Order: sequence, then C-alpha cells, then structure tokens
Amino acid sequence: MGLITEGAIVLDCSNPEELAQFYLKLLDAEPCPDTSGSRTDIQVPSGLRMGFRLDLNATPPSWPRAEDSLQAHVDFLVGSGDLDEVERHIVALGGTPIQASGRGGPTEARLFSDPAGHSFTVRASLRHGPKAG
Repeated sequence: MGLITEGAIVLDCSNPEELAQFYLKLLDAEPCPDTSGSRTDIQVPSGLRMGFRLDLNATPPSWPRAEDSLQAHVDFLVGSGDLDEVERHIVALGGTPIQASGRGGPTEARLFSDPAGHSFTVRASLRHGPKAG
C-alpha cells in the first residue's frame, strides 16, 4: 500500500467558507469536520474531496483568455439531466458562464467560473460504446 492514501483538490480564495457553500450546494456535498481556520473542506458523495484555502491575495485565474497559459480547472460530469437546467442552477448559486455555446439546445460541455473566479467545466456524461475502428 502506498504512503499517500487520499487526495483533494484545493482552491485558494479570499473567503473559503463562502466558496465552500457554493460547491456544497452545487455538488450536494457534506462539510468535512476536520478543517482548520484557514481551510474549509467538503466531501462529494462520489468520494471527491475539495478544499478551499484562505489566501487574502487571491486573484481569479484568467484562463481561458488566449493571452494566458492553461491553468488547472475542474471538470464535473452530469450523469443525467439537462445541461440548461444545470446551468440555471449554477447561475442561481452565484456561478458565471464564461463560455457560451453559439448553438441552441444542449451541448456536450459548458465552462463556468465559481464566485471566486475559478473555472470549471460541466460535461454531459455520454455513454458511448467502443469506437469503431
């Protein structure tokens, strides 16, 4: 067995409690009891753990602007349901669409920023068989 037994995605932000509330509601997560004054953690039902660390000098990432290099971002899969409905939910919680589709109807992926400016993608979980080839 390896020495590392668990991992988490940690986002730096100026208000960890506020950002944790956004993701708690978005992901139907639970707060973790073992958090500190400068970090708040949540546990998603799938097992993913996210942390939000206090950084008073935090500035929102600027990706996906072309003049900047790609930074890390989070992808979330939507197992069932309508991406339009998910987008309305994200906006109601304080998230912002940062890349809109030029087409009407559902798209495979949509890019958003959370209230602190971190980018994340919501993707339809499409079940495809093996590629023919």
